[in-house]
Amino acid sequence: MGGGGSRAWLWVRIALVVFVLAWILGPSELRDSVPILVVFLIALGLEVNFLVGALRGGPPRQPDRRPQEIDRQRYGFELELDEDLDDDWSEPEPRSAAIRRFALGLGVIAALVGVVWFLDARTGWSSIDGDRRVAAVARFSAEASRIAEKPVSIRCDEARDYVGSVQHADGVALVGGELAILTPEICNDLYRLAFEGHTTGSRTGRAIAVLAHESWHLRGEADEGTAECYALQSGVALGQRLGLSEDTARQLMRQQLAENALRDAGTLEYRVTSECRDGGALDLDREDDSFP
Repeated sequence: MGGGGSRAWLWVRIALVVFVLAWILGPSELRDSVPILVVFLIALGLEVNFLVGALRGGPPRQPDRRPQEIDRQRYGFELELDEDLDDDWSEPEPRSAAIRRFALGLGVIAALVGVVWFLDARTGWSSIDGDRRVAAVARFSAEASRIAEKPVSIRCDEARDYVGSVQHADGVALVGGELAILTPEICNDLYRLAFEGHTTGSRTGRAIAVLAHESWHLRGEADEGTAECYALQSGVALGQRLGLSEDTARQLMRQQLAENALRDAGTLEYRVTSECRDGGALDLDREDDSFP
């Protein structure tokens, strides 16, 4: 692999570092929409692809654009010109250099994984003391039971066996069941609100909506769009019980309702219908003209 390949590797790594920093420090929408594990898997795949390409002998040689022998004889090209044109030829990269470059790429990915893990361990759900997590889960379960109108339980999926990462879902619940599972990120945002009085804008609103949404599934509502509409309405009172003012809770739920219309093709089933409005068929309190 010649100079072009080396530059490609460099730009891929620079892009990876920039993206991970943006994922950590940037808007919450980026963290919500792009599982960081997928990013690292893509980066690893690119590194392997570059390595395989180098070990197979590098990129194809460029066409010979040097003057041919008949041109030299007819037009008198000098040898120095021929040597300059030789620089356009790309030679295959030695195998040892390709392997060293691959090892360096793995080191970059490992370092970025370590940074994400380090920050999560000190700022995320796993950084909270065990007793506090137990108390938080009990609080979330009590709130879910109130919406579901029966005793139910909430679990935070720390191992990510059911939600988040590859599954790319904020929560999951069996319709009519007694257990809902939330991502650690949703649990952490709910904890920060209920136990520390801290809000993070749309992330807090999303966490409230997810807890209410899964609670409606436990109550028996199977349709995703309907459950989302009911969740945004229940989220106002839920947000107040967790520490928000009524105005703030309502504002966050209205923001979630506005963002619902922007859902992409992969989550269209969560999009609410035109009946999710004041006075519509899905309005839970038609005597109240505030919606949600």
